[in-house]
Amino acid sequence: MTECLIAIVGPTAVGKSRTAIEVALAFGGEIINADSRQVYRYMDIGTNKPTRDERSRVPHHLFDVVSPDENFNLALYRELAVSTIGSVEERRRVPLLVGGSGLYVWTIVENWQIPAALPDAAFRREMEEMARREGGESLHHLLRRVDPVAAAKIAPTNIRRLIRALEIYQATGKPPSEVQGKLAPRFRTKIIGLTMERELLYEAINARVDKMIELGFIDEVKGLIELGYDVDLPSMSGIGYRQIAAYLRGETSLSSAVERIKMETHRFARHQYAWFRLSDPRITWFRADECPQRPLEAIQHFLMAGATGK
Repeated sequence: MTECLIAIVGPTAVGKSRTAIEVALAFGGEIINADSRQVYRYMDIGTNKPTRDERSRVPHHLFDVVSPDENFNLALYRELAVSTIGSVEERRRVPLLVGGSGLYVWTIVENWQIPAALPDAAFRREMEEMARREGGESLHHLLRRVDPVAAAKIAPTNIRRLIRALEIYQATGKPPSEVQGKLAPRFRTKIIGLTMERELLYEAINARVDKMIELGFIDEVKGLIELGYDVDLPSMSGIGYRQIAAYLRGETSLSSAVERIKMETHRFARHQYAWFRLSDPRITWFRADECPQRPLEAIQHFLMAGATGK
């Protein structure tokens, strides 16, 4: 575990990208995306990707990796991110993992073991139909038969996780609990968390959504649809795209769509704190609206400790 990694996490609109650029400029860093929506091409405004100017100031990686209709999963992300971190280290630069997607962050920080089981659309449809017909308990019963350990950790109501566990078993022939887990940490990691009082965060989210509309988010969604990307694609499930698509179909007003985006983003930000808990001792938290130098001081201490082997 010789490589070092800095992760910058927190809820949407809290200022992670801005802080990451400051850190990168201060310590010779390169930014590695940990946002599950920013991997898709042509989806810039709605996912709040770094601007062209920001990318020109600091190297950015794992943005615009796949088209909106291509499969992209956690196993592929982990492979790309680990390889990229290694390349940044080889250049004697500091890798900065930046984003609010908890799965993406923790799979790298905690070194999750992810089974090589590609999504099977036909199998998923079959399982979804069984769940509709017989209820989630039917899938839970199937999983209990092949992997009681995994079944004990998944509620019968969590259809998505049940299907994924059964999909892993079908693809590998092994119980999911045997092929999933955490290995020894690969990187010496400092996790910086940015937070904000809830009302201030909601104000920041609302301002961001208004700015998205000003920047041309409606045209971005219209363009994706004209390119043939269906709003039911997983890539289009990010907050905003389906709401604006509903407006374009005449199913709702623009003001209603924008208000819905704001409310859904508020809810999403609350959910992100379930992945990045304020009580987690591994995360050093800072108020994003106070003393912007404090995260840089904490990172400097971390890097100096690593250089001296302490």
